[in-house]
Amino acid sequence: MEAGSCRSEARHSPLKDVVVIKLGGSHALEPHLAEWLNAIAAEAGEVVVAPGGGLFADAVRAAQAVMGFDEAAAHDMALMAMSQFGRALQGLDPRFRVAGSIASIRRALRERAVPVWSPDSMARAAKLPATWDLTSDSLAAWLARAIGARRLVLIKHGQFPAEGVAIGELVEDGVVDPLFPHYVGHRGLTVSIAGPGDAPRLGNALRGRAFPEILGTNEFTRSLDPAAE
Repeated sequence: MEAGSCRSEARHSPLKDVVVIKLGGSHALEPHLAEWLNAIAAEAGEVVVAPGGGLFADAVRAAQAVMGFDEAAAHDMALMAMSQFGRALQGLDPRFRVAGSIASIRRALRERAVPVWSPDSMARAAKLPATWDLTSDSLAAWLARAIGARRLVLIKHGQFPAEGVAIGELVEDGVVDPLFPHYVGHRGLTVSIAGPGDAPRLGNALRGRAFPEILGTNEFTRSLDPAAE
């Protein structure tokens, strides 16, 4: 797949009414995971899940520290880690379906399933930066732009003020990665942030603004990758 193919498809038929939900791998072993999966599955046909890497990505970091393989290899393996967590989600709930292309995402949505993005193919084709500074948060934002979605929800640990939180503050505190502002930095994408206990509010949040917004995203307009322009 060429780097511009996802851009071309999204331009001709954007999934603007679909919400991308970033579900971090750090929630994998938490008791609230089941509640989030049920809440997300209740919105099948309307949402796409971008999974984090979690313990699978942690294994890559640990292996790199011992073996010493380069950043390009670590990047590829971190993408696989996201796919592994996504496959685990499908194994936990059959309403979730691993999807590695825009076509398969569309197919899952039409069939009222929840597509769980497997980023390997699309991210490699787009030649995104091979660095640990690019985490699944930035990849979720890239996906939202690639498919033409207008909303992104990050499910994070912690509680966030109802009036919203500045994107610079989230970067400084390590809540999102340093490249995240560049991938959300364009008009038309609304980014919200939710905590572990917010699953019961997901339905209302998708139809309004029940979750705090991440503020200041439009101040960052330069993208680091041509495929998302």
